Amino acid sequence: MYLIGNLLGATAKILDIALGIYMWVIIIRALLSWVNPDPYNVIVQFLYSITEPVMARVRQMLPMSGVGIDFSPIIVILGIIFLQEFVVKSLAMFAIQLQ
Repeated sequence: MYLIGNLLGATAKILDIALGIYMWVIIIRALLSWVNPDPYNVIVQFLYSITEPVMARVRQMLPMSGVGIDFSPIIVILGIIFLQEFVVKSLAMFAIQLQ
């Protein structure tokens, strides 16, 4: 049973790191939107390609037409924090109980 506990613990840690990296990517993209970056830059295209699917879905769910401010990065970051605090910690606690 301790093998399953270790596997779940490692999965929780990897998920926590991946969510943390994705949160920083969202923050970098939001900061880039303030300076009007070159849309043909490879790094900018990469950042947009990995963040736009999630942010577009949030924009569809919460339309903010007429406001002029895009709140989707904030909502995505709050979702990531929720996943880190609830899902990852629950998975880690379950892994500890199995050990």
